[in-house]
Amino acid sequence: RQLQTLEQVQHNVDALTAQMKKLFDFGGNSEVKMVNNYDWTHQINIIEFLRDYGKNFSVNSMLAKDIVASRLDTGISFTEFTYQILQSMDFHHLYKEEGVQLQIGGGDQWGNITSGLDLIRKLEGHEAKVFGLTIPLLLKSDGTKFGKTAGGAIWLDSEKTTPFEFYQFWVNTDDRDVVKYLKYFTFLTKNSIDELAHKVQTEPHKREAQKVLAEEMTKFVHGEKAYIQAVKITQALFSGDIKSLTASEIEQGFKDMPTFYASKETKNIVEWLVDLGI
Repeated sequence: RQLQTLEQVQHNVDALTAQMKKLFDFGGNSEVKMVNNYDWTHQINIIEFLRDYGKNFSVNSMLAKDIVASRLDTGISFTEFTYQILQSMDFHHLYKEEGVQLQIGGGDQWGNITSGLDLIRKLEGHEAKVFGLTIPLLLKSDGTKFGKTAGGAIWLDSEKTTPFEFYQFWVNTDDRDVVKYLKYFTFLTKNSIDELAHKVQTEPHKREAQKVLAEEMTKFVHGEKAYIQAVKITQALFSGDIKSLTASEIEQGFKDMPTFYASKETKNIVEWLVDLGI
């Protein structure tokens, strides 16, 4: 993996923080808190790292972890090899300082999470109540990874994926996947999802489940205003009447379409065709 500069890392931290603040309430009486592990790891020197943490890890056990074992034939750097120690240190710090008892991660993080459980119990006693929860990789019905499209990944950042594109991604969900996504990603009641599941079976052409999924997700990530705007752009494009759209809405709707910037100076059709390279 390519190492990033401190400036790039800080940029990523700032961008992720901004995204999370849109999804969760970090102020007032909210119990949601965001911390940066750099704040405590950068204070630990190499001697402390080896003495206080490294001695609690068996190389044999580390090599046996799937996330490491799967890389032995292709090669793995010492930096990546020790990542499970750093992740375990984070879990221990959060347990002691913030009272965190549960770590959640993707299925490929099982080895790192269990290493954290082992470290905490070694340092704090076997009675420490800590747990790990992993989530399997989400695949679409055709076996491909969720969140990938022909145009690339779907992002939470509106600069990378506009609210209109985000809305359209969910509207275009396959009938075979939509009920699963409603269960995974929305806060709808079971009865509401069951009703939508029935409509998928009886009236799939109406795509009501997809529209509800798109509404719930777009509101959650981008807000009510962005959702209304996405629907407005969608209706305008399908009707062919784009006169009611603002310049920014037109830009969202036609973002991935071939475009040509013409001069305000009067030109004839021949000059335009030459400029287009036709």
